[in-house]
Amino acid sequence: MMHKFFNFPIRFNAVVLMISLALMSCSKSNDAPSSAAPAQTIQSVKIALPLVQEITESDEYTGHIEAVNSVEIRARVSGYLEKVNFAAGSKVKKGDLLFLIDPKPFQAQLNYANAELERAKSKHELAKNDFQRAENLLAAKAISTEEHDARSKALRETQAAMTSAEANVYSAKLNLDYTQIKAPISGRISRELVTVGNLVNPNGGNSTLLTTIVSTNPVYVYVDADEKSILKYRRHSQQADLNGMPVDLAIADESTFSHHGKIDYLAPNEDRASGTVTLRGVFENSDELLSAGFFAKMRVQGATSSAMLLPESVIAFDQSQRFVWVVNTDNKIEYRKVTLGQAHGNFRVIKDGLTQQDFVVIEGGQRLKVGANVNAEKVTLPQPTEGKNS
Repeated sequence: MMHKFFNFPIRFNAVVLMISLALMSCSKSNDAPSSAAPAQTIQSVKIALPLVQEITESDEYTGHIEAVNSVEIRARVSGYLEKVNFAAGSKVKKGDLLFLIDPKPFQAQLNYANAELERAKSKHELAKNDFQRAENLLAAKAISTEEHDARSKALRETQAAMTSAEANVYSAKLNLDYTQIKAPISGRISRELVTVGNLVNPNGGNSTLLTTIVSTNPVYVYVDADEKSILKYRRHSQQADLNGMPVDLAIADESTFSHHGKIDYLAPNEDRASGTVTLRGVFENSDELLSAGFFAKMRVQGATSSAMLLPESVIAFDQSQRFVWVVNTDNKIEYRKVTLGQAHGNFRVIKDGLTQQDFVVIEGGQRLKVGANVNAEKVTLPQPTEGKNS
């Protein structure tokens, strides 16, 4: 019992000693001076002055392409369709035969009209001879004035009958010609809307529509511009109608404005509902890439002026705001809100927010902060290259 009693305080003292040593160790560790934090690395960037160039101002509008000429081919006489003489979607030339309506009834009408004309001519010749005899007899006082007048009247009647017969012949011939429906313009034709064997008729506005033809070269492009833009263009061109003002065109699958044309029409009045005025550009289309109905973007060129340019890649987004990083004379970063103008190749016009003496970060702009020190290397910007909005 005595052995166990004296063993307990020995063990207790050992535990206390171990705890004390641990606490002393922690105290020494906490009292030890901390190691110095590593020096912060200064970020390296490349900076350049904005390019200053003479550029031509332009505005872009979304519009649609239309054919210069578009014709609905309709029947002008009634009859059964006898022949379709074209392939759907093919190109046709002015004067090409497109449809043939059964001509036999109209040929018969023409033959009858010609016969009636011959009869009228014969009667007219007889009346003419009678009148000449009456003239001689009246001079010899061998015929009364009343008889002379009757023969004169008969001559006029036969002359009128002959003129009427000639008109009937012309009408019958015209109807016969209408059985051959020919292309009134050159262009590309749609499909046939009526097939062989069907009856077609010329009932005024409800006449049978057979097909349509649209011209392909050149083409029109219609866009709507606001009145401020129209005034700007007029001041620049010094022409009220803007005729001849250069325009460029891009269609849905194109990244550049590779089609070049000119304005040939300006609407004489503004649409009060939209506050816009219609402009029309005319473009060559020898390869028929542009089709009526296509949507397109038309760029209207304006005045030439000096502008500051920066690459699109250095312009950053801050929610809805555009900005760039600028390095000041103390090699510190500044935040500059900028107002953008039109695209110029792979560059963008800077309308506001910069001066020509501001060095803009063009490389290494990630993770920059306002006021941060940087190592700045000055470089020169390259020239703009052809890009999406060129």
